[in-house]
Amino acid sequence: MARPADGVAWITGASSGIGRATTLRLARDGWRVACTARGAEALAALATEGPAGRLLPYPADVTDAEAVRGTVARIQAEHGPIALAILGAGTYAPDSADDFDLAAFRRIVELNLVATAACIEALLPDWRARRRGHLAVIASVAGYRGLPGAIGYSATKAGLIAMCEALRFDFRRLGLKIQLVSPGFVRTPLTDRNRFPMPFLISAEEAADRIVAGLARDGFEIAFPRRFAFALKLLRALPHTLYFPLVSRFTGK
Repeated sequence: MARPADGVAWITGASSGIGRATTLRLARDGWRVACTARGAEALAALATEGPAGRLLPYPADVTDAEAVRGTVARIQAEHGPIALAILGAGTYAPDSADDFDLAAFRRIVELNLVATAACIEALLPDWRARRRGHLAVIASVAGYRGLPGAIGYSATKAGLIAMCEALRFDFRRLGLKIQLVSPGFVRTPLTDRNRFPMPFLISAEEAADRIVAGLARDGFEIAFPRRFAFALKLLRALPHTLYFPLVSRFTGK
């Protein structure tokens, strides 16, 4: 794992949910954390909650690739190399064939998937040159299979999983570290929209603890809660003839 002495950490989606909790956890662990989200006021408020001088607000819209490149350049110029990046900016909205909307689908793809790729593009030139860098991408167990009510969300999280798996080969060759973070249900403003039971629901703070613990290990994937992630992995292995009836039965879809 990259360490505070190696440089700063950069977290996107830092103003709420898992990103916010992980930002505060890393700051308590001694990191200087560059925090990025769209809301400047939320980031300024967040900076007052951590240890003095360790939370560095860098508001930006990560769907703007030029803004992302400028943000990374500013962080590096003002605070030195980015040693650890946790890319967690994303969104979720329930959807179905009953109200499928291309504009809404495009928005979730742009934020969850394309914006993550823009952040990786901005990080790689310095990391390739130094042959140092540690990347963690927040995906979801919802990316293991297509789930009812999550057309855009499952599609983008599956894309993140495949992207990280493909990058793993190049990162290993370049001397860089990449990890995939696959949470189950975590209590955040996004999951508060759900109107169905969420098994094994955990707090954002517990999620942050599990992420930080996983970053210190060598494994490619940090998946939690373990029992729920294991159940979803089993579903991924099922043939379609079993998968669709089983999920329909348990979800009522």
